[in-house]
Amino acid sequence: MNIDKILSKIVAIEHGFQHILDGADEILSACSKEQCFELALELFKHEAYQVRMLATTILGRLVTTNSDALCFLKERVSADENWRVQEMLAKVFDEVCKHRGYEASLPLIKEWINDGNPNVIRAVTEGLRSWTSRPFFKDNPPLAIRLISKHRAHESEYLRKSVGNALRDISKKHAELIRNEVRQWDLSNPRVLFTYKLAAKLLK
Repeated sequence: MNIDKILSKIVAIEHGFQHILDGADEILSACSKEQCFELALELFKHEAYQVRMLATTILGRLVTTNSDALCFLKERVSADENWRVQEMLAKVFDEVCKHRGYEASLPLIKEWINDGNPNVIRAVTEGLRSWTSRPFFKDNPPLAIRLISKHRAHESEYLRKSVGNALRDISKKHAELIRNEVRQWDLSNPRVLFTYKLAAKLLK
């Protein structure tokens, strides 16, 4: 495995995920899990956001056997200032839940969605879109709506945009549930109004 060749290929592409997923697969197939973890920690120090996205992907794949990987994702990756890295964090969080099972992941979902860091919360609200197409939440849309809606007035516009869009997605199949939810909102609050405009966009 030529790590420099993998990195140069990844850095040359500005958009998309597939080349990063392929790079992660190559590294994970060539190294032990312990080596991959140490490498991911080193890669996350890289100045190129694509390489930090690669590190995030590798860490996500290691979560099933390495609790330190999950801690790093929550504490360090969530602090990255690049929005693309945050998109990858959301994608990775969904993969973790998918592997564990969404119902079995409820404690983890609730832990992250109640965190103080808006990027940690957004990894859940954005990662699990569309929520009601996911197993468990497909049969429990009110729970999904309740978990997402609690952040309708969050100070982070980045998070509120994710909240509004996630609720809008759910409204495609569960319009009445979303209508009943937003009916209770205080629209005199500018933050709530911002989220409402996104969440209620498809409601007639």
